[in-house]
Amino acid sequence: MAKKLIAVTSGAFKPGERIPQRHAYPEEGKNVSPALSWSGVPPATMELALLCDDPDAPTPQPWVHWVIYRIPASAAGLPEGIADSREVRNPVGALQGMNSWKRIGWGGPLPPAGHGIHHYHFKLYALDAPLALPAGATKDELLRAMTGHVLAEGELIGTFQR
Repeated sequence: MAKKLIAVTSGAFKPGERIPQRHAYPEEGKNVSPALSWSGVPPATMELALLCDDPDAPTPQPWVHWVIYRIPASAAGLPEGIADSREVRNPVGALQGMNSWKRIGWGGPLPPAGHGIHHYHFKLYALDAPLALPAGATKDELLRAMTGHVLAEGELIGTFQR
């Protein structure tokens, strides 16, 4: 059975368009997480999780920019500028994990200069059970914990180039 698709959008950029400079990593921008919205979350959803990574990074695995989970099922999105803290204030109850810079929270785009256009995949997952993951989890830990619990998913892709 195919998983239901969730529509994921951002007021900061449209699908396939450039992520604004303010959301880029500090060398290039202000490292402000973008606001995201979604719709089409199944009624049976217990909580949501979001990953953002860059598969164009010149690393063996995609570069992880954001790991945020235990987002309440009632949340219709994430506000701009979520603080780099393990526990999130809005939406209440959400937790953040470790990005590829070994830091908690959002790490904006910073592809190598001259490396071409990079694609940033914001992937939202609707889960049928609460995750028993503490704050600070890695992408791999989150993916393992979600195994067998994904009801639906959605994706928004933005680009960035230096």
